[in-house]
Amino acid sequence: MNLPAVDTDHAQGHSETAPASPLADLTAFEFEQIRGVVSSQSTFTATTRFAYVGLEEPHKREVLAFRDGAGPRPERLARVMLLDMATGASTDNIVSLDQARVVRSVGIDPGEGQVPVLLEEFDAIAGICAEDSSWVQALADRGTIPEKVMCIPLSAGYYGFEEEVGRRIVRVLAFRQDYPEDHPWAHPLEGLCAYVDTIERRITRLIDTGAVPIPVESGNFDDPKVQGEPLTSLKPIEITQPEGPSFSVDGESVSWANWKFDIGFDAREGLILRNLSVTDDGKDRPVIYRASIAEMVVPYGDPSPIRFWQNYFDLGEYLFGRFTNSLELGCDCVGEIRYFDAVLCDELGTPYTIKNGICMHEEDFGTLWKHSDMFTGSNEVRRSRRLVISSFTTVGNYDYGFYWYLYLDGTIELEAKLTGILFTSGYTEVGAPYNSEVAPGLGAPYHQHLFSARLDMMVDGVANAVDEVDAVRLPYSDANDRGEAFTKSVTRLATEQTAAREAKGCVGRAWHIVNTEKTNRLGQPTGYVLYPDDKPTLMADPDSSLAARAAFATKHLWVTQYDPAERYASGDFVHQSPGGGGLPAFTAQDRSVDGEDIVLWHTFGPTHFPRPEDWPVMPTDYAKFTLKPYGFFGKNPALNVPPNKAAAGHCTTPAAAGAHGCHD
Repeated sequence: MNLPAVDTDHAQGHSETAPASPLADLTAFEFEQIRGVVSSQSTFTATTRFAYVGLEEPHKREVLAFRDGAGPRPERLARVMLLDMATGASTDNIVSLDQARVVRSVGIDPGEGQVPVLLEEFDAIAGICAEDSSWVQALADRGTIPEKVMCIPLSAGYYGFEEEVGRRIVRVLAFRQDYPEDHPWAHPLEGLCAYVDTIERRITRLIDTGAVPIPVESGNFDDPKVQGEPLTSLKPIEITQPEGPSFSVDGESVSWANWKFDIGFDAREGLILRNLSVTDDGKDRPVIYRASIAEMVVPYGDPSPIRFWQNYFDLGEYLFGRFTNSLELGCDCVGEIRYFDAVLCDELGTPYTIKNGICMHEEDFGTLWKHSDMFTGSNEVRRSRRLVISSFTTVGNYDYGFYWYLYLDGTIELEAKLTGILFTSGYTEVGAPYNSEVAPGLGAPYHQHLFSARLDMMVDGVANAVDEVDAVRLPYSDANDRGEAFTKSVTRLATEQTAAREAKGCVGRAWHIVNTEKTNRLGQPTGYVLYPDDKPTLMADPDSSLAARAAFATKHLWVTQYDPAERYASGDFVHQSPGGGGLPAFTAQDRSVDGEDIVLWHTFGPTHFPRPEDWPVMPTDYAKFTLKPYGFFGKNPALNVPPNKAAAGHCTTPAAAGAHGCHD
């Protein structure tokens, strides 16, 4: 994917005050402190780059002890990954902000994986290719020149090529751009691919299977000529809250209705929610300690010599959080909006701010609950609403929105929104089994978008377990003499190895996260239930290189015992990794997950067979999962939601009077 330059609005005037929370995001001042500490090391040179800088989070028990006044403030640490652009050598470092020094530095074995791809590496690709005579000739064979070609550098994967061992490699596909405003995705140069060593700055292998006619039709979705006559029948929709929003914000901490939580952000993971709790009978009851996207993979299904390697890990290889958009009122977010900025650092270690990187607002969501009773004449209806916390990131051709929803009845949802531009190819009969033709001569390879949501659960405390619940059809028997009975099976997932599971829509499979030490007023364990997205898991063969590298995507659910070092579903160093890291390594320990401090990892996302309607820009597609309280409360927690004021009392009327537009 062609990764754009980041707008580095450099932060100024920052405070030296330490953040109140040990989990607070790194500040601009702290990024500058980190840069000063790291750059003072004897091993730091003019060609050293900051590949990743983020908060090294303290152990949960330290954080909880500090919060409860039972322990000291945890040490403030940052994790820093460095790459020397002259040698390719990289290190993984821990910096103590309290001590202002590097407390750990470990060399990274490139054979086991490498730090994420740098923007500097991407920016150099066009020049490297243009200096190679074979590349220039291949362009000439297709009737074009380097000045009219966009080189798209892409992560290389791992295929055991001898010349790539220990080297930093990207693979390059090319697209023609006819003029500066022309979207090049409409004009792929099919049959051509370069493998590039970004440290030695040379093409190591050129694949040219022969020229294919370059599609000529414009894909300029922002051109009025392509858009057609504007639709004029739509009337304005105005969303207002005359009394202001219902939420309150104190720094990164948010309160809304019965919910409390903290908002965080990371260059790799993007939007993070922390310390989600629900106020019930005057007590704050924890539900989730930390929630984020921990990895995603976009595997393509075209096995051609040009594209067989095409799969991307947008977190581990690209750090998709750094490409987060600055959101705009009325375009990305509508209503009474509260924005949050994201502070990161660039590859020189200099802090910058993504303005309005996170958006928060309330939405009406139809009927919360309703009943018209034939016996009492009661007719009650309440409006539902939800709090939306969202961000959007653009990784090359695709745009991804991540929308967390909190509801008045205790429900939590994460919805991924997928839009942007298809990654295209030339459409040929040979490639037809693996591509859709979306415009004349223009193909779009079949692919998947598989996200790993890391859910560090804390349902009523840290003693949690997971029960797998399936609907069970019962055969005829003495107890079921009409054959219409059914029940459910409940299976406790006891260890990490047995807790790697697949969803099963035909039995409504769900996973109940229960507290093993606390019960509700009915004597049942308090809990939440994960209703998964049960779409296909990874389609690659189980013995493939991709399946080893993206093992998280082979199951819908993994459950691990909490370890603060286990943050990423495919491991810490994904770029050119041979695989085996992340969840396979975590669960190889086969630790107990019954009555323990546990983390759930849910794989979800669509398998995409592109349509002509997805071109030239894709209407938003959706993928989501839901967490609902199941025995967490003793009754409907939304009974105390008042009637809608705008309905002038008509939401509580006798049944004979009927409803008055209070439901959808």
